[in-house]
Amino acid sequence: EIRLTVEHTDDTVSISVRDTGVGIDAAKLAGVFELFMQVEPHGRRAQGGLGIGLTLVKRLVEMHGGTVEAHSEGPGRGSEFVIRFPAIPAPENAAPGSATGPVEIRELRKVLLIEDNEDARHALSTVLRHYGFRTFAAADGLEGIAVADEVQPDAAIIDIGLPQYDGFEVARRLRARTGGERMLLVALTGYSSREARRQAMEAGFDEYLVKPVSPVDLAGLIESRLQPAALTG
Repeated sequence: EIRLTVEHTDDTVSISVRDTGVGIDAAKLAGVFELFMQVEPHGRRAQGGLGIGLTLVKRLVEMHGGTVEAHSEGPGRGSEFVIRFPAIPAPENAAPGSATGPVEIRELRKVLLIEDNEDARHALSTVLRHYGFRTFAAADGLEGIAVADEVQPDAAIIDIGLPQYDGFEVARRLRARTGGERMLLVALTGYSSREARRQAMEAGFDEYLVKPVSPVDLAGLIESRLQPAALTG
């Protein structure tokens, strides 16, 4: 039996997953989030597995500013995993005619995501929309340039290893277009070498971020780098 519980306080959201399964020995409980850690009930593995799942859980939770804990009363007595995230208050809608605040300004900002991985593209788009940005997406370099010509984004988040044109070529072409000198270009890539970073700066990128990157930090970066004068409406 698996029971899922979600609780929301003023500043925290807690997600609890409790089961009535094999449980975890107290001696192994502290290390369950370590890479390749295996909990073997009754001295043998009941199922296959590499021992990386909980490590990934911990890493992903921490990337979003949260914490994760494991609890068990011992073998045969089930387990509980509790994830806690900081709650994000919903932005208040400004009254008509009121002074323009940060949320109103941010809602006008258009961000183009050029990323060939569909899951990553969807996840980033979802997070940025949550923070009030208008998002547009493209799956390759050629499409990205076409979308940029159409929507004139204020910022573009560009993967380097793209089909058609790679990220370096996309940046160069965007910079060469009318208004391209004002566009914020952010490289979001798995390439961490100095040479790749050098090529990115020469191609015209403003920022070079190596995956994984916290979506909250990415939204904050765009917020801080874009100025109201650069908005395209």
